[in-house]
Amino acid sequence: MRLEAITWERLTDALAARVLDAGAGDGSPWLRVAVDGAPAARPGVPAEALAGALRLRGRSVLVVGTGGFLRPASLRYEYGRHDPDAYYDGWFDTGALWREVFGPVEPGGTGRVLPDLWDPATDRATRSPRVELPPGGVLLVHGPLLLGHWFPFDLTVHLRLSPAALRRRTAEDEQWTLPAFERYESEVGPADAADVLVRADDPRHPAWAPRQS
Repeated sequence: MRLEAITWERLTDALAARVLDAGAGDGSPWLRVAVDGAPAARPGVPAEALAGALRLRGRSVLVVGTGGFLRPASLRYEYGRHDPDAYYDGWFDTGALWREVFGPVEPGGTGRVLPDLWDPATDRATRSPRVELPPGGVLLVHGPLLLGHWFPFDLTVHLRLSPAALRRRTAEDEQWTLPAFERYESEVGPADAADVLVRADDPRHPAWAPRQS
């Protein structure tokens, strides 16, 4: 796959144009977009930039980070605090994401999305109110390990870090998660599965490879 150098600003504009041209595959009146990447790739940053660009173009956008849908600590740490398989399979509450985030924007849904469910700092429910996303709006979900769950995304963006860059940019106390991302590469192949691949080894100089829509 050939990657082309691009700036983050141009990438944001290109992704916004791609979103505006997209249509929901299942006939939903909402579009669902993923920005997938390890925490070291900081997927929330380009997600927020894309949301801003879409709002400037007249679209309503709701940004949801999967960090707000972690399972309670008693479940996350059932096999210890540093188990990469538990991180891969059990840290994120995919059932709640299906029910509270994707369910409301399915065809015939209410559009009333829960933006977060669990606060990992307090290990308690956030009790956040639902946010109503009007028809024609964009749900933008960011976080790690997003692909491979059959979430009904209409456009997927994967921020790829090489193994060396991932290790270099991952905090020392989070290095134990690296085998989970090796497993993700092996089992899901996010670089091949995503609609848009962004290489982010050097955060100052990204490169991208969009698939033909």
